Amino acid sequence: AAAEALELIEVEYEELPGIFDPEEAGEKDAPLIHSELENNQMVHHRLRKGDTEKGFAQAEVILEREYTTQLVEHSYIETEVVVAVPYEHNSLVTIYGSIQNPFSCRNAVASVLKVPLNRVRIIQNHMGGSFGGKDEVMSSMAARAAVLALKTNRPVKMVNTRDESILESYKRHPYKMKYKVGATKEGKLASMEIKCLADSGAYACQTPFVTWRSVVQATGPYEIPHVKTDTYGYYTNNVYTGAMRGYGSPQVIFAQESLIDELAEELKMTPMELRLKNIYHNNSITASGQKLDNHQVSLEEVIAKAVEASDYKEKYREYSIPQSGDKKRGIGMAVSFRGCSLGAEATDAAGAIVAIQRDGSILISCGLAENGEGLKTVFTQIAAEELGVDIRRINYMEVDTSVSPESGATVASRSTMLGGNAVKNAACQLKETLAKIVAAEFKVRTDNLNFKNENIYEKNKNQKIISFDEAINLANQEGIFLSVYGWYKAPDISWDEEIGQGRPYFTYVYGCQIAEVEVDTATGQIEVLKMTAAHDVGRAINPACLKGQIYGGVMMGLGYGIMEEVETANGYIKNTNFDEYLIPTVKDMPEISPVIVENPDPHGPYGAKSIGEPTLELGAPAIANAVAHATGKRIRHLPLNLERVLLGHSLSKGGTKK
Repeated sequence: AAAEALELIEVEYEELPGIFDPEEAGEKDAPLIHSELENNQMVHHRLRKGDTEKGFAQAEVILEREYTTQLVEHSYIETEVVVAVPYEHNSLVTIYGSIQNPFSCRNAVASVLKVPLNRVRIIQNHMGGSFGGKDEVMSSMAARAAVLALKTNRPVKMVNTRDESILESYKRHPYKMKYKVGATKEGKLASMEIKCLADSGAYACQTPFVTWRSVVQATGPYEIPHVKTDTYGYYTNNVYTGAMRGYGSPQVIFAQESLIDELAEELKMTPMELRLKNIYHNNSITASGQKLDNHQVSLEEVIAKAVEASDYKEKYREYSIPQSGDKKRGIGMAVSFRGCSLGAEATDAAGAIVAIQRDGSILISCGLAENGEGLKTVFTQIAAEELGVDIRRINYMEVDTSVSPESGATVASRSTMLGGNAVKNAACQLKETLAKIVAAEFKVRTDNLNFKNENIYEKNKNQKIISFDEAINLANQEGIFLSVYGWYKAPDISWDEEIGQGRPYFTYVYGCQIAEVEVDTATGQIEVLKMTAAHDVGRAINPACLKGQIYGGVMMGLGYGIMEEVETANGYIKNTNFDEYLIPTVKDMPEISPVIVENPDPHGPYGAKSIGEPTLELGAPAIANAVAHATGKRIRHLPLNLERVLLGHSLSKGGTKK
């Protein structure tokens, strides 16, 4: 009967004009995307330093350029999937899934069901990739599955096809960026004005926070006395945009690093020479007024090591000489600084439980989730290092919102610094407890004990006192339970939203990537021959995992630079599968030379810092600069596809999706 009733319903739709460009969305008479709002502007972040008009008056060379970036799909190999089970484990509903942030997912599901948080349980399963993409979209899917499970009183499984995944999920923000820079003839930057428009699509999602990181980093790692930056987010009728690896930095880094190369050409300097004249050093003052005085500012070092590993100087000289034939080679560089963790976006803290079992085996639980980045391995190593035991003793538990300590979202390359410190803190507490037990038993001082190689030693004699297992037995005999909660809160930061001044991040990472390319000027095809990636990670806790992050980040940067683009027409996505949306494969992979630079940071566990996102944000601008070096043509829109290289503009795509 219900189906028959549906057949009787007739719906009439009035087609309204759509807004598909953020510039059009910002016009005074633009149709409103959300009728309850006054306009389509969703957010505006400002940064003001000095007096840009005064700076431009003092400048001897002024350039104005516009750059644009595209809509990008996350392209995780596993699509979204959840299983909702009603009335399991004494919860109203238990949800298993490929979920990037289980706690925020729990919050969303509980809100939809209108129940307390403790009635919803989320258990994270192994993930087939996320890159920021399995956050809000998974919360929505989990909520739908939960409602169905409770309505039917049966388990419900939902799995997106690839088409469904691409149609429903949010994307990386497309940006339109206008840059104006002034410099002296000697190459010192004098003034910079920036205006960035981000396309938020139909909903806000992460746009306020993505554009905030952009306003902090838009000038790049350069000393500039006068800066004016404005970043805007606008509602449009396009697919909505959200978090993706890099989170507002890849767009502005593409623009600013392209601009630096263009300015170097205008000043008749090499790109490296201009950068070295202006980069941050210890005690530099950033565009946001922050003095870089609490860590090693290593830009000069990462540039030097990338230049050496890539043979940049010789190849730049060689490829600057006119080349015969259709195939031309070029080499380009890009540098960046990146604020670690959330910064002034939110309160930043993490917790972890480390528990030694009666048999000496160890469990770790933390609310930060393994996304494939190696979090489990690194946290396990930290606990093993602190307790002086073999890593095989330790088992890292999957995130379960009913038992794992909430630790914020697994985003912003924050896991090693925040969660790693929490694990270290918990393991340190356990070590102190064991040290007191052993010291009392053997009449030695606790500060004279050393935990290493599965044993406990007296430091001044370098003599074994007791094995780790025997120390656990002593604790068992005394009725002492060895389970503790560790906590780490990031150092205080500050931010004045009106003028964009303060300490937006408590520390920064630095990187330099150099791309060597060959461009077929007859076809427009770009072949990336080699990528050299030098990154200061503070300290490499696991070099193998770190190199894996570099390889993956470089390849995503390559895709962003020369291949990937979600094609839309009037808000409809046209390329909804990997036969039309192209991503790099192993055949596109160039030689990648990872260069690990270590300057231990006082804030990180054993000096470690972030690496997940910095590896992606430099690839596209380095490749763009290399292509310009090879061809003499500057392309200011991503991706650098065949027609843009050959014709100077992109061709209209046919597509079949409406």
